[in-house]
Amino acid sequence: MKALFLTNEYPPTIYGGAGVHVDYLSRELAKLIDVEVRCYGKEKREPRLNLPRLKAVGFGCDTSEYTAPKSLHSVFSAIQRGLDWSTTAIDADIVHLHTWYTHLGGIIAKLNYGIPMVLTVHSLEPLRPWKREQLGGGYDFSCWVEKTAIEMADAVVAVSEGTRQDILNHFNVPKERVPVIYNGIDLAEYRKVTTTGALEKYGINPREPYVLFVGRITRQKGIIHLVRAITHMAPGFQVVLCAGAPDTPEIAAEMKAAVAVAQGQRPGVIWLEQMVSNPEKIELYSNAAVFCCPSIYEPFGIINLEAMACETAVVASSVGGMKEVIVHGETGYLVPLEQMSESPFEATKPEAFARDLAARVNELMSDSALRERMGKAGRKRVEEHFGWDAIARRTVSLYESLIH
Repeated sequence: MKALFLTNEYPPTIYGGAGVHVDYLSRELAKLIDVEVRCYGKEKREPRLNLPRLKAVGFGCDTSEYTAPKSLHSVFSAIQRGLDWSTTAIDADIVHLHTWYTHLGGIIAKLNYGIPMVLTVHSLEPLRPWKREQLGGGYDFSCWVEKTAIEMADAVVAVSEGTRQDILNHFNVPKERVPVIYNGIDLAEYRKVTTTGALEKYGINPREPYVLFVGRITRQKGIIHLVRAITHMAPGFQVVLCAGAPDTPEIAAEMKAAVAVAQGQRPGVIWLEQMVSNPEKIELYSNAAVFCCPSIYEPFGIINLEAMACETAVVASSVGGMKEVIVHGETGYLVPLEQMSESPFEATKPEAFARDLAARVNELMSDSALRERMGKAGRKRVEEHFGWDAIARRTVSLYESLIH
């Protein structure tokens, strides 16, 4: 059997959870079947010596002569790559899509090559209205192509039960066509370490506890709510924001202004604007007293698994798949988030949400024994439920059911 992955993100270019998913799942699947990855980026992807059944090919796209508005360039380049992926001969038995950027390419492959199409939902466009700020009219296209692909896919993989319900609520898909296969974690790679080189490199005091955020600067990740919560946090610990890759210049400017206010009100607010390497990220997780994930929409939240695997207690908003990953009161705390208001960029009561985040962070920062207990419980939960090997076996079984 051979599977063809279509994806925007793939090493060395990963900036979100979908890219992490594709990286690890493709590696694990390649221990069982042949896997070809077609991805963004013209740089050559070198073969992985220990995985001869995994091949990756990057496809560039020259947008230099586009005269369309800048906000539409990513949309039209996605369409172009969809054509390029399929005009390059496909010999796979099944095509597997990741994010809306690949959906048109998958539709073309399914119809022209007559192979089943699987689509993993990492997020849903109708639940991300703030994307219009980034894409303009391209948001209407991304919604259309996502709906079209989901409703014609042979299987739509939900990464959580909450995501499955969202799919069934928003699209015309039979329930039996929407299996749940969780995201996973490499348990050997993501584990607690005691080194502090990355902390010293980035100006973090290893002798003073800190609360950590890791993620992109986007409305979805709720980073602005966390920055606002800093003013309600108790003194005596650092706040480390490992946040880069802003969606738009506007949110980048908003983030810069909010961090400047926070830094003016308390010491020890450290903003790492670059995306760090995996070993550095693991060191940041391992040494953090608390990890905070304030997302306003999160189908799964793989960063919480990463923190839990490194034995770090988690404070997260009670949304989406995070309610299935984090056990409230056992591996961390879930903070209720009011239903979204008419403005897609804010919670209904943003100030209350910021205060509630800070209260849970303060509670954990004042109790080292509780943090340690939750951290160990988090590692145990990850080991028992979220290993990539089991997820790959379930994925192969799904492929077999569709091919045969």
